[in-house]
Amino acid sequence: MALTFITGPVRSGKSRLALQFAKASGKRVTFVATAALYPDDMEWCDRIARHRCERPAEWPTIETACEPRRALADVLAAYEEGDLLLVDSLGTWLADELQRSSGDEIDERGRALVAAFAGARCSTIVVSEETGWGIVPEYASARTFRDALGRLNAEIARAADAAYLAVSGYALDLKRGIPIGPNPP
Repeated sequence: MALTFITGPVRSGKSRLALQFAKASGKRVTFVATAALYPDDMEWCDRIARHRCERPAEWPTIETACEPRRALADVLAAYEEGDLLLVDSLGTWLADELQRSSGDEIDERGRALVAAFAGARCSTIVVSEETGWGIVPEYASARTFRDALGRLNAEIARAADAAYLAVSGYALDLKRGIPIGPNPP
């Protein structure tokens, strides 16, 4: 089935673009949120609450990093043709995976996830943060994250039927070199 990949920096419009694509698809949409909740971090909880309010209430939501935990590959395998999963985001999925595994295992887990997306029977829209646009992080853990997400993004983009880069509310179709947008703020 169709795999659409949307990447870009923070606050670039990538999640809103994914919502637009999902709404226009005509398919049964399930939203897959990959962020873990940290109740002591009120700013993070507010971000998650804003994202929840932005998506249609009729879309079921699966929160993979919350109890009970669900592996993203298992979620992909459970859906069929006619369904669309909107996965937001690979960056928060990877951050959660790095909390629970060593850096040595993460590329293998990423390749397994790419294979799961490529083999999914349902259509998917995958959102991810683009990395490497700033300074080299000071801490090894941040460099490990940045490098692993960069490799994962490249693999997903290669496997995708369509790939988009969202920047400052505009998007570029990476596979065809065609600008689209602007996306709503």
